[in-house]
Amino acid sequence: MIRFNVPPCVDTAYEYIKKTVENMHICGDGEFTKKCSEWLEERTGTSKALLTTSCTHALEMAALLCDIKEGDEVIMPSYTFVSTADAFVLRGAKIIFVDINPKTMNIDETKIEAAITPKTKVIVAMHYAGVACEMDTIMDIAKRHNLMVVEDAAQAIMSTYKGKALGTIGDFGCLSFHETKNYSMGEGGALLIKDPVYIEKAEILREKGTDRSKYYRGQVDKYRWQNYGSSYLPSDMNAAYLYAQLEIADEINETRLSRWQQYYDALKPLEEKGIIELPYIPENCVQNGHMFYIKLKDMDTRTKLIDHLSKNDILAVFHYIPLHSAPAGEKFGVFIGEDKYTTVESERLLRLPMYYSLTKEENDYIISKVKEFFGE
Repeated sequence: MIRFNVPPCVDTAYEYIKKTVENMHICGDGEFTKKCSEWLEERTGTSKALLTTSCTHALEMAALLCDIKEGDEVIMPSYTFVSTADAFVLRGAKIIFVDINPKTMNIDETKIEAAITPKTKVIVAMHYAGVACEMDTIMDIAKRHNLMVVEDAAQAIMSTYKGKALGTIGDFGCLSFHETKNYSMGEGGALLIKDPVYIEKAEILREKGTDRSKYYRGQVDKYRWQNYGSSYLPSDMNAAYLYAQLEIADEINETRLSRWQQYYDALKPLEEKGIIELPYIPENCVQNGHMFYIKLKDMDTRTKLIDHLSKNDILAVFHYIPLHSAPAGEKFGVFIGEDKYTTVESERLLRLPMYYSLTKEENDYIISKVKEFFGE
């Protein structure tokens, strides 16, 4: 069976995990947590990168740093993972869903302004499949309306928009290192902070409301409870597993992009015949090979193709059910404008297997079975 995803694993991870145990520091902010944070800061150019226990927790921290309160409104696409909304719902916000651009599956930036009200506080830009939203327009809207921007860059590490790393353009960026992502620590994430003014508050939030980070740096003689907070620190063992991958990040990235391009080139004839649609990468965007999807004629065709691939030992999956149509979406949010693309596009998108250890031969086999389904 060719699985949909296989978590990345690098041999040196075992050595690094063992080292954390030998150092007798397996909790947060140990040697490898610091190495990962420094790598992220150097690679992305962000002011501060804080590893978290998940991208969900990074989003929760971003919501707290944006000072979301009961009754505030947050604009985002409905085609996203539940965590994008949950982080703000937990603070009492009302979620304002708008339609997507069918070419990228990202939020349609032309629909945002009409959804803004005096209660609007934040725009969330979720970069689907590691392909950037139209950030210049989003940042311009935010500036003119005095709004904050949070980038849900869960799928977007190593991706850029006009040369800028995704997650570093808005006020806060949230990365994921879940086992399904390009780089993994099992469960994990990171918060990227653009303006240094938020760093100390973020550190306090992440350290249970204490200034322990300052204590470890020798800036205070003891740490104390300073503000509200929680425990958002991952274990240093998780960070050790991740750091082994970051050391060969370019190799992993290039391998994924190679598999992505193999899919694209081989399936292009099906698109030219109008049988399927392939991913679209806008000009000035560099993607990271996080995902390869195809769009079928309709849900029925997708279901039949999934079944065909399964019978040939290939696991392919669809993605999000639009949040506005879910029970919690109806309870905590509202869709503004016409749902012209969100639902219909979500019903015909199919994700093919994509992971670092996927071989060229396995890729060829998957491609052959997709073509076989269409009689090609």
